[in-house]
Amino acid sequence: MPHTIRRIELTRVSVPFETNGPRNGLRPGLAPWTRIESLLVRVHTADGAAGWGEAFGHFVNAGTAAVLESLVAPWFIGKDAHAIGALMEQAERAFYGFGRNGPVRYALSAIDVALWDIAAQRAGLPLYRLLGGNRPEVGRYASFARYGDPDAVAANTAGAAAAGFAQVKLHEATLPAFLAARQAAGDRTRVALDVNCPWTVDEARAMARRIAPEDFEWLEEPVWPPEDYDAMARVRREGTPIAAGENVTTLHDFKRLFEAGAVDVVQPSVIKAGGITAVRKVYALAESYSVRVAPHCYFWGPGYLATAHLIAADPRPMLLETPYITLQEPIHPAFDSQSGRMELPDTAGLGFAPDEAALARHTAWSAAVS
Repeated sequence: MPHTIRRIELTRVSVPFETNGPRNGLRPGLAPWTRIESLLVRVHTADGAAGWGEAFGHFVNAGTAAVLESLVAPWFIGKDAHAIGALMEQAERAFYGFGRNGPVRYALSAIDVALWDIAAQRAGLPLYRLLGGNRPEVGRYASFARYGDPDAVAANTAGAAAAGFAQVKLHEATLPAFLAARQAAGDRTRVALDVNCPWTVDEARAMARRIAPEDFEWLEEPVWPPEDYDAMARVRREGTPIAAGENVTTLHDFKRLFEAGAVDVVQPSVIKAGGITAVRKVYALAESYSVRVAPHCYFWGPGYLATAHLIAADPRPMLLETPYITLQEPIHPAFDSQSGRMELPDTAGLGFAPDEAALARHTAWSAAVS
């Protein structure tokens, strides 16, 4: 059959990058980032079609790659790539016992994105058009590294605003950093805060009260643990908009998040939560709860493009999260961290067309399953 999956290629790409400021790990004891990885997946069908996907990983890409090579990719060989929804439902049932979050889910996400790439190519349409959209351009917001330095925060906020970014997002957890960005942004640029789950509920409530008059776009993942949705709801009542969702994967868990009244903004990750098939369901569910969707996207491979297509397909305005970093050598031209606008590729499918020579130079590991 022409749509049968015959071969799946796996590639870990590791590229040195600059943060535009001091390097600080997101957690005490974690080494600062010097290289950013992308775990690429390419699915080939019997008739010669091929689609790109990406699995989440960063520092745990080796684990996700092992799961793909030994477990998930072999299951898909010989399957029909045409009916994506039905196939992904079968896969979720097949692998549920290995975890509904984590590397297996990330692996399924990559396969799903690749299958949608193939489907859009077969339709002769850019993916956002296949998904029902008609606008080829999206705005971006600059997502900073963690600098640990209010002066660097201020300088990068001012620089991003001057480059045309309508919003920036910090990965800091201190009031001086928040206020430095707020002052540097002025009225030109919105400021969102991603604090990465550092506080108890009482600490988070106190901070939310303190910053409420500063009109931040949102306060993201303010409490530990991130799945304590009732605690987030208590923080939300202090008047600062709350965002979360990058660590939520199943539709039922997203429903719990919404039913708790925990968020104003939900942030599903297309390469964590089950791919395009899953995130489209989150969009629909969020609309029924009047929650905004701002997909998580701190990556730069096919998952970055998939997120851009999802945003372009939705009629409601939303900016594309873009890591505010400088790659030593970009693998594909669509990733431009210094521009506040993005024109989606006009080619059929996802539009991921990597520079093969650059890809080879930065490949840390590769394998193929057939």
